[in-house]
Amino acid sequence: MMVMLFIGASCSPYAPETRKSPEGQLPQIFSLYKEEGAHPQNWWEEFGDAELNAMVEEALSDNFTLQEAWARLRQANARVIQERSYLYPDLNAIPGYLIRRQTTTNDTSQVGTTGRTGMPIEPVTRETTESFTLGITSSYELDLWGKIRSDVEAERLTATATREDLNTAAMSVAAEVTQRWVEIISQRMQKQLLEKQLQNNNTYLELVDLRFRKAMVSALDVYQQRQVVERVKAEIPLVEAQEQLRLHELALLMGKPPRAWPQISRDELPFPAQIPAIGLPADLLANRPDVRAAGVRLRAADWQVAAARANRLPSLRLSGQASYGADQLHLLFDNWLLSLAANLAAPLFDGKRRVAEVDRTKAVVDERLLAYRRTVLTAIKEVEDALIQEEKQREHIKALKQQIETARKALNEAGERYLKGLNDYLPVLTQLLSVQNLERDLIRRQAELIIDRVSLFRALGGTWMNDLQPNKTMKMTGVME
Repeated sequence: MMVMLFIGASCSPYAPETRKSPEGQLPQIFSLYKEEGAHPQNWWEEFGDAELNAMVEEALSDNFTLQEAWARLRQANARVIQERSYLYPDLNAIPGYLIRRQTTTNDTSQVGTTGRTGMPIEPVTRETTESFTLGITSSYELDLWGKIRSDVEAERLTATATREDLNTAAMSVAAEVTQRWVEIISQRMQKQLLEKQLQNNNTYLELVDLRFRKAMVSALDVYQQRQVVERVKAEIPLVEAQEQLRLHELALLMGKPPRAWPQISRDELPFPAQIPAIGLPADLLANRPDVRAAGVRLRAADWQVAAARANRLPSLRLSGQASYGADQLHLLFDNWLLSLAANLAAPLFDGKRRVAEVDRTKAVVDERLLAYRRTVLTAIKEVEDALIQEEKQREHIKALKQQIETARKALNEAGERYLKGLNDYLPVLTQLLSVQNLERDLIRRQAELIIDRVSLFRALGGTWMNDLQPNKTMKMTGVME
């Protein structure tokens, strides 16, 4: 008893110390845009397309990756409940039932013989004895050093990190759906452009063929222009295939079969507005779910160290048991602790197993600290990359439009000189191919500009994912914390 009182008075539960700036040194501002503020939460609504909004919302509900993440979250929450159960005593009932039958006859020497009536002689006496017992056992470990509480806290933080993983997946799903939407519209614009170019090329072919029949040009001019026509025709099936593939990918992102794609009526790409307020690099610590997950896992590792340290100290377990017969059940809840034992177990020699576990958990902390800092700097890098990509893409598109205008003027000039017989068809063909290639490239660059904006929103993160709820068709169990 003196030992128990000493332990109870001197024990001090382990708990990790609060870390100061585990993310390390951060830049004060982003290099290109210094204005403060918050970017839009449901950023896909910035493109002003109701169909896109509906597709993103449906994907956030039915996407298979997100549903898998919800299932993992249920598992993590269940582990928290399991770990928390060790804070309470366990109680087990052990019922017992015994039945015994005894049979006797008047004359054991005549058992099995036949009487006057011709019937076998039956036993005269039957005795049946029944007994019922109920036993109860209970055990409980006193959490002297905070080991169980540390394990519970580590599991709780792990469950929180699992929810942040789900938020990260949701952020990626919204970005992927928007990107597929942009690519589908881009392919449709490419197809429309190719069909228009095909008409123009056929017009040029008719012109060249007419001049050939009048013996004004050679057959080479006709063959060259026919080659341009066939080249454009060959491009159209490839563009159609890419559109179909993107539609299949979009359907899968929304949890649908490949050919059950949604309706997309838009045939032109939106032009994104100027870059919105993006805040400061430090804001990413709260806005990026992957950063939040890395930080929470770091704190969980700290609690695992505390649990490993507490496991090296003695543990005290209380156990009780009682057993009653049928005529004693009324005493069950009055004084059932008839047998109470307290076991104090102190590790003396374990081959340094517990010491090695402390070292292992400390190494896990070091690993997760470095992973957290890497995740933070990667998030800042992704924002910087998206900013520079969008700014330079805008400059490129502006220069590309000027280049197309110049190329069209050169094409008109070459065409006029060709009609006047001042040059052959090669300059016309060269300028025609240049203009058409530049026009296709412009559509690709415009699509990339929107994808750059999507990448920026994805890099900035947000808190809109915190409001997500599991699909109603999913059977949810456990406690969502």
